[in-house]
Amino acid sequence: MVDSELAQNEQVRTTRTDDVERLQTEIDGYTSSVAKLTEEISETAQQVVNLDTQSAEQTKMRQEAKTTNEANLKDAQEAQIALRNAVTMLKSFWAQAGQATVLNQVQTVHTAPIFSTPYQGMGGQDGVIGVLEVVQADFARLESETSAGEVTQQQDYDKFMSDNAVDKAQKQTDVKHKTAKKTEEEGKLVELNKDFTSTQKELQTATQYYDQLKSSCLDAGESQAERDARRQEEIQSLQEAMRILNGEDIAPTR
Repeated sequence: MVDSELAQNEQVRTTRTDDVERLQTEIDGYTSSVAKLTEEISETAQQVVNLDTQSAEQTKMRQEAKTTNEANLKDAQEAQIALRNAVTMLKSFWAQAGQATVLNQVQTVHTAPIFSTPYQGMGGQDGVIGVLEVVQADFARLESETSAGEVTQQQDYDKFMSDNAVDKAQKQTDVKHKTAKKTEEEGKLVELNKDFTSTQKELQTATQYYDQLKSSCLDAGESQAERDARRQEEIQSLQEAMRILNGEDIAPTR
């Protein structure tokens, strides 16, 4: 009977020991996974914040550049209009002055001086108009380059914002999935810890019962003669104690 109980107890202790080790391994694994997920979620969330900051900075820079480009375009367009008007006025003036003919100065005191040759202007008509047309061409080039630059800058900005939005959406999805996984694993950890505590108690109970069985086995291993002799010695010791209490002499043991 005792041998059978010992065998059953050994099986229980072996099974529970294996269970405890398995549960501890699983707990360690989930604990490590939850810690890693926590770190990754924090890092990815910070990356999302950084993307928002970059988007805000790029938007501010784009608006400032756009404002500058619009001002430069306006200045270039207004300058071209003013130069065209100036060239037109000069050409009209010189066309009228070129029609002047040689006139003799009359004898009247208040007579104003008259051109004796067609007026060509200071430095010549072609020279002045040429300079104005070169400046006008520079402003036209500035307008063209600014317009092209504005288009390119806007395209670069749009691409950056689009890429940023895609990256942000992916990171937010990643955070969502990892947060859900972390919550799930934390739930499993709670259940595993409960199972671990329960299994550990069962192992402790089985170990304590084993100690009791082992003690019984040691007592069972004593022979009947040995048990009888031990009991006889106990009886004799009690009898001697009674005689002493009654004041009787105790005969020496031979």
